[in-house]
Amino acid sequence: MKIAVGADHRGHAVKEKIVVLLNERSHEVIDMGTNSSKSCDYPDVAFPAACAVADGKVDFAVLVCGSGIGMSICANKVSGVRAALCHDELTAQMSRRHNNANILCLASDVLGDELIRRIVCSWIDTEFDGGGRHERRVRKINCIEEQEDPNCYVSEGNGLAEA
Repeated sequence: MKIAVGADHRGHAVKEKIVVLLNERSHEVIDMGTNSSKSCDYPDVAFPAACAVADGKVDFAVLVCGSGIGMSICANKVSGVRAALCHDELTAQMSRRHNNANILCLASDVLGDELIRRIVCSWIDTEFDGGGRHERRVRKINCIEEQEDPNCYVSEGNGLAEA
């Protein structure tokens, strides 16, 4: 799997550890920066990483900043991106399983190294439960990206809403 990894200055040290972890797990890692603890702006890293995901140049991305919030907001501005800020293994798994998240955002100031390792591994290892209500909901997210009302989405088949 090809995975982009990026961070701002506050997430730099965590990003370096994630790169090692992903390499150990035999993933191809694309380092999107930053490569120092010198102050930088998280949008400058989030945008190219999110574009790489949206354009299919990478399968996934992992983005890190102090709170994870800035990276998540920026990444989600790119059409085709579903970035999830996760704080534990359950939210990581659910973001993949139910929302088909393609970018994992992490908070370097909140999470410890071992928890980050477990979150990243859980997120990477969890598959999307495609089909049914989860697929319908992701398609409605796509409607919103196109500035369309998600209530207008009609699924294939009988057009009736599923639970």
